[in-house]
Amino acid sequence: MRKTGWIVFAVGLAASSPAWAISIDKDIDTDVPAAKVWATVGDFCGIGSWHPAVEKCVESQKNGVAVRTLTLAGGGGTLVEELVSRDDKKMTYTYKIVDGPLPVANYQSTLTVEADADGEETEVGWTGTFDAKGASDAEAEKVITGIYESGLKALVEKAAK
Repeated sequence: MRKTGWIVFAVGLAASSPAWAISIDKDIDTDVPAAKVWATVGDFCGIGSWHPAVEKCVESQKNGVAVRTLTLAGGGGTLVEELVSRDDKKMTYTYKIVDGPLPVANYQSTLTVEADADGEETEVGWTGTFDAKGASDAEAEKVITGIYESGLKALVEKAAK
């Protein structure tokens, strides 16, 4: 195939492929022991006690799966999230948004707490993938980045107390 043939093929392949999801990966380091940070973040509905955007969290079960309903601060609406997986030994859990006002679809996120090799520092990571919904990719990314950054900062402050 000549060079122009490859270009046409590549453009056609890209046009027929589904859009790539947006991916966000934020982390924060702290000298608070990992076990103490996990005690704060590991409670699935504990987000109501440390995230500044969450006024209240109510946990329930749906078909044997943990579900949390978050009342967002400032009249921001209600967000329903479902626990996908959890590993207390590895200090991580993954959840997905089932319903809510955020400009995202197909949202899935993981929170992880990990001590460094000597146990003196802890890294808290918050990653997520999603598609923009009702907003541009840049706007959706800005919203989720703000949620992660403000949440991580508040989490470390709460865990340090």
